[in-house]
Amino acid sequence: MDPVMALAGLGVGIVVGLTGMGGGALMTPILVLFFGIPPLAAVSSDLAASAVMKPFGGWVHARRGTVNWSLVRWLCLGSVPSAFAGVLLMRALGDGEQVQDIVRVALGIALLLAVVGLLLKSYKSGKSEKSEVPLKVRPVPTALLGAVGGLVVGMTSVGSGSLIIVILLALYPMLRPNDLVGTDLVQAIPLVAAAALGHAIFGDLKLDLAAAVLIGSIPGVLIGARLSSRAPAGVVRAALVIVLIASALKLFEVPTATVGIVVAVATAGAVVLGLRRRQAIAADVRAAAGAPEEALVSGRDQPQDRRTEDETHPKGAQSL
Repeated sequence: MDPVMALAGLGVGIVVGLTGMGGGALMTPILVLFFGIPPLAAVSSDLAASAVMKPFGGWVHARRGTVNWSLVRWLCLGSVPSAFAGVLLMRALGDGEQVQDIVRVALGIALLLAVVGLLLKSYKSGKSEKSEVPLKVRPVPTALLGAVGGLVVGMTSVGSGSLIIVILLALYPMLRPNDLVGTDLVQAIPLVAAAALGHAIFGDLKLDLAAAVLIGSIPGVLIGARLSSRAPAGVVRAALVIVLIASALKLFEVPTATVGIVVAVATAGAVVLGLRRRQAIAADVRAAAGAPEEALVSGRDQPQDRRTEDETHPKGAQSL
């Protein structure tokens, strides 16, 4: 049992609790890059830990009524069998170093897709407004989404949150953010469980790794859920994007110096965008606060002027 690995699980659990995503996208690269775990073992162990961790968040959302159960059913219809298919596909591709290389490349591609998805989600949340139109579930596209997500999760352990939640937002832009996160967390429970079971059947699961991750990730999820109402979502999302980019580049065997430059540029860009957004919000607040004051001042002036006029010109004088 590695305490450093448990500490990494704690950090990843906090991110999952804050954002509803990032579990597999962060934990699997950490296991591969920093602890030297073979990619296939890292994928299977992370899936097993996620199958235990995600119900905590899903239970909270189910109690609050922020789960669209119709969407969950159609997503699971496609994702659960597809997750098994993803595991079988990995086994059919071969054994040894060839499989590890395929998993590594597939994981890097999945991380970059997650980055694109997070950026699109941030853009949509800032530019679009949620309508009050009742949600109409589209069964076929939803099931196909679940199938694609299940295949990716079965192969890489990435996508149960980072990818599916973004495509859900694209399919159902009227879905409220709380319902979006709650639905994604609940549908991910049978998805990651199916993928973990598939890996366990073939003997890829490492229980000691999964246990070390769980020791940190379960309290991390609870802490992140408590902090989610206070922490700025934009800061967490920017940090997640930077970490995902760095992990993807390392999985593609990009030199460390190049990764450092990319991370520095991305961090600087995130800081500049954050400052601009804060200035824009502050300007809107000042404008909103100034308008009522002007209306109040003008409202005070008008009665005073009318009263002065009445005092200066009495009714008798007006009649004369």
